[in-house]
Amino acid sequence: MVRTSDMDGKRWRLKAAGRLLTAAGLATTLLGVVAASAPAHAFPQSNLPVRSDAILSSGQAGPTPAWIAFCKQSPEECTLDPSEPAIIALDQQAWKLIVEVNERVNRRILPVTDQDHWGVADRWDYPDDGMGDCEDIQILKRRLLIEAGLPRRALRMTVVVDELGAGHAVLMALTDRGDYILDNKRGAVLPWQETGYRYVKREGSESAAWVWLGNQAAPIVTATK
Repeated sequence: MVRTSDMDGKRWRLKAAGRLLTAAGLATTLLGVVAASAPAHAFPQSNLPVRSDAILSSGQAGPTPAWIAFCKQSPEECTLDPSEPAIIALDQQAWKLIVEVNERVNRRILPVTDQDHWGVADRWDYPDDGMGDCEDIQILKRRLLIEAGLPRRALRMTVVVDELGAGHAVLMALTDRGDYILDNKRGAVLPWQETGYRYVKREGSESAAWVWLGNQAAPIVTATK
């Protein structure tokens, strides 16, 4: 669980979706499944989504202590390359990849709390043993998407307050059609406004610092989508 106390350049072409990945063997298996030929009807979101709006950010925010510890353990996962595009040029190939990775990782990783998994209140890490909580699941999705060719700078870990009032982590994809949310609570990739969450902060896209999102609220009526 996340503690709520503690998100143009040139068009990037996706690398081969069948590229093998490694995260103690799990990422390799996942991307192999995602990249395998599948009938178009298997992924109902493969068409481009309607345009959304980018979420507004304001001022620097401190990351969670568990994020700081994760960055010390895996500094390459927390770097920001200013030469990368800050947004994804969202064509059908990129959208299909985002949707498939979200769906497949959600199906393959068993959700467990950090307390049950590691015996601590909050720990960010890869779910290499097939188990993890919200932030672990989103970190794996991001790794898969980056190794498939999407820019890390446009894939931002984000802290929200969910429909139950609890802290929760999602992955925000910044695109030229708006900002979309990959979430382990639902199969669909939604515009940020359609999640029912209150947005607290996310990784910045201009520096390693996080940024406040001002508790911007999505309509709660869509929280069950």
